[in-house]
Amino acid sequence: REKAKAAGATAAATVLEVAEESDIVLMFLPGPKEIEASVPGPKGILSASRPVGVIVDLSTVDPGTTQKMGSLARAKGVGYLDAPVLGRPASVGQWALPVGGRKEDLEVCRPVLGTFASKIFHIGDSGSGNKVKLLNQLMFGAINAMTAEMMAIAEKVGIAPATLYETITASQAATVSNLFKELGARIAKENYENPTFTVHLLEKDVRLAVQMAKEHRVPPILGRTVELMNELAQAQGLGDKDTSVMWKSVLKAWEKQANPS
Repeated sequence: REKAKAAGATAAATVLEVAEESDIVLMFLPGPKEIEASVPGPKGILSASRPVGVIVDLSTVDPGTTQKMGSLARAKGVGYLDAPVLGRPASVGQWALPVGGRKEDLEVCRPVLGTFASKIFHIGDSGSGNKVKLLNQLMFGAINAMTAEMMAIAEKVGIAPATLYETITASQAATVSNLFKELGARIAKENYENPTFTVHLLEKDVRLAVQMAKEHRVPPILGRTVELMNELAQAQGLGDKDTSVMWKSVLKAWEKQANPS
């Protein structure tokens, strides 16, 4: 909040205070629990004495939460969009937003969303943007998990993870993604603090994606393995670290298996 104030923003003490002063409210929160605490209720956005025009949820949540919140909002004459962010913090301004909800609400918000996203896609009905984001997070989780396992195996076979990272990234091979570059750089420097994205958040995203798939009777195979690896890292107390730390989790799991006592 202090950084926002220093940049020229007006800070509010409560969610309700934000709603009282705004025509468009943007939410960027950790997950469904925080969304449900911020939209309805006696101190939520929908309790403002003057209804806001549109609520835009930029968070990564499940379609069901969005549809529930959207229904409550529309009952009070308030528009509701799910517009989860596709893009890393460093690329703000170039983000892509898959948007679910009414087209007319999107057009009202487009000038605001365009200040930090260069590509805005109307995907479909409420919750459609969430579906795209969760599918993206399944892929993120898979790349993260494979990077963790690869680095852990490298350590065991006598190849320093930093050497592996430097060699692969120099090759320009098809396996070198921007995410691998980011994860590998952190692993090479043993830098897991000040996370770009935490294990806790990745676990939540993949869990919601797996849940969505199962609800549609398409049980994910790789996704469930990634989900387990994320949960393992959490159980080892690594949840608040950057997701690149998960290779350490794999090593710990092997060590525990080798020495169960």
